[in-house]
Amino acid sequence: MDSPKIADHSTWLAARKELLEEEKALLRSRDALSAKRRELPWVLVQEPYAFETSGGTKTLADLFGNKNQLIVQHFMMGEGWEQGCPSCSFWADGFNGTTAHLAERDAAFVCVSNAQLSQIEAYRKRMGWDFEWVSSFGSTFNFDYQASFTPEQVENGSMYYNYRQTRFPASEAPGISIFAKDADGKVYHTYSTYSRGLDNLNVAYQLLDLLPKGRDEDDLPHPMAWVQRHDQYT
Repeated sequence: MDSPKIADHSTWLAARKELLEEEKALLRSRDALSAKRRELPWVLVQEPYAFETSGGTKTLADLFGNKNQLIVQHFMMGEGWEQGCPSCSFWADGFNGTTAHLAERDAAFVCVSNAQLSQIEAYRKRMGWDFEWVSSFGSTFNFDYQASFTPEQVENGSMYYNYRQTRFPASEAPGISIFAKDADGKVYHTYSTYSRGLDNLNVAYQLLDLLPKGRDEDDLPHPMAWVQRHDQYT
């Protein structure tokens, strides 16, 4: 951490108020951007996706339960993986306890992975998570929403991710997809975001951003090199 500037309270207060105006401007800009997000057109989902869940096979419409909105977290865990991605696990630690609040605003939440349900259930039990987590293994769901890649794409090092052709270091990728259901039960895709678009959904990062050291990742090989699963820190 760089040597801090030391000042009396009145000097600090003046600087803090100046920063507050910038923070307010950022919040207003974010509110405006969120409004534009809600105005995006909807796309009818016509593929009959099926998911394996602890309650049996379910369709995408079934995952809504009695809600009209659905948040899908594309969790990086693929066929044969013994553990979920440590970075996705870092995000997932903030999901516990959230689903009850989302339900009050007409929203269901589910994690989806391209892994067998038995793998998912074992890892979820280990991590102590209680949110719903289902398997899309055997369907094209995660592939269609840019969160899984074929062996050919992995071999060629060219994937369509975050709305562009790029390289990705794994066969699975993180993302969030949003769906809505109309009065007739038809399901629509309304939004998806990937990469740094997921940043604001990580509670720990938002808290770290308040600290003098911030995320303290500048000298690491890559930004999340320090992240481990919560039962692996010493």
